[in-house]
Amino acid sequence: QVQLVESGGGLVQPGGSLRLSCAASGFPFSTFAMYWYRQAPGKERLLIATITPETRSGSHYAEFLEGRFTIFRDNDNNMVYLQMYSLKPGHPAVYYCNIIIGLTNYWGQGTQVTVSS
Repeated sequence: QVQLVESGGGLVQPGGSLRLSCAASGFPFSTFAMYWYRQAPGKERLLIATITPETRSGSHYAEFLEGRFTIFRDNDNNMVYLQMYSLKPGHPAVYYCNIIIGLTNYWGQGTQVTVSS
């Protein structure tokens, strides 16, 4: 059974940093690309970061992040992370870990991040 569990969200001050984690299980983790999405209240879920499988080497980010986020993975422990720097204030958003297996999208429960002073 595929399972994704996000953690690490919370309240952070503008300009601060936060690291989100996603624990994955139920599939051969290292062979799949992993994704992080962000969803603000009333908005669609947006893809913000992608990391390729073990056999490749690469990551991709949404342009609006302006290089402030880094996605990385630990294939030994089936974890994928999103390191966020220079966070900007705004509405709370929920961050989701995602994987696509075949035609099925799998999501975690999400972890909420609020950037506020």
